[in-house]
Amino acid sequence: MTYRADTSRYDSMQYRRSGKSGLKLPVISLGLWQNFGGTRDYPSAMEILGYAFDQGITHFDLANNYGPPAGSSEELFGQVLARDFKPYRDELIVSTKAGYNMWPGPYGEFGSRKYLLASLDQSLKRMGLDYVDIFYSHRYDPETPLEETMGALAHAVRTGKALYVGISSYPEAETRKAHRILKEMGVATTIHQPSYSMINRWIENDHTIDTCGELGIGIIAFSPLAQGVLSGKYNSGDKSGTRGENPNGSLRASHIEPRVLAAVDKLGEIAKSRGQSMVQLALSWALRRKEMTSALVGVRNLEQLKDNLGVLNNLDLSAEEIAAIDAATADGQMELHPRPSGWLR
Repeated sequence: MTYRADTSRYDSMQYRRSGKSGLKLPVISLGLWQNFGGTRDYPSAMEILGYAFDQGITHFDLANNYGPPAGSSEELFGQVLARDFKPYRDELIVSTKAGYNMWPGPYGEFGSRKYLLASLDQSLKRMGLDYVDIFYSHRYDPETPLEETMGALAHAVRTGKALYVGISSYPEAETRKAHRILKEMGVATTIHQPSYSMINRWIENDHTIDTCGELGIGIIAFSPLAQGVLSGKYNSGDKSGTRGENPNGSLRASHIEPRVLAAVDKLGEIAKSRGQSMVQLALSWALRRKEMTSALVGVRNLEQLKDNLGVLNNLDLSAEEIAAIDAATADGQMELHPRPSGWLR
């Protein structure tokens, strides 16, 4: 059966401008990091992606290394674009990134012009697109001049292969420098994608969030649920069917140590008092500041997506609730900060 988008798809979603740009994003965006790789069949993928678009989620976030295996998320999304989303391409924001290891040899990762532009061409081919809406430098490369990395992003815009460009997991000083270099090249830094959650506040601690607000850069938070920790699912001690089941996966033991889970228990009481799920509380919090454009969520099934979208019913937090969240998480922070090797990706 041919997919036809719901005619009321824009009735309930909220959209925010990305910094000082003309680009607006839904407050909830959908990422295809770990749940849309080679083990996901087309019908189940389309069930989630079609429902997301029917609810006004116009932004789908990918990267060259998303899968597993690497590249498979873009390939699957390319099939969706060709078979079901093709009539709606101009309503979609498709983003991709390059920065992590993709192929052998010295040109297969980090921030060189050679790698970034080769990767972008590969991503476009996998998705069957002429351009992406947003192309990111996925991580800061301390060994490549930032002028070269930003020059590659500017080239992507000038050649029409990306409409907007952004950075991901860049600390405050590097964010400022990247913005300045791109501005000198006549290209805007439209968006920053850092990790951010109630128990991971590095962008507040090093003032990256304030800097983005000052410079007019939008922010889309990845891992606003801290790899699912803020859903409360790890508090039972049962890791089956979760990212915690894989000892070599992206979820680390330090992310679910007792002090973190104790904070999650306290947050559960706050969520209950608001009539929200813990997921919805976490998203409300991540979106509470004016600098935040969107929260990027990842889901395994339709039920999780619906839970995420429930945040639209109660986005506002009072000053008292924010203070209670601060107190509840004071001893449960993950104390993460981006490093050259990256984290969680």
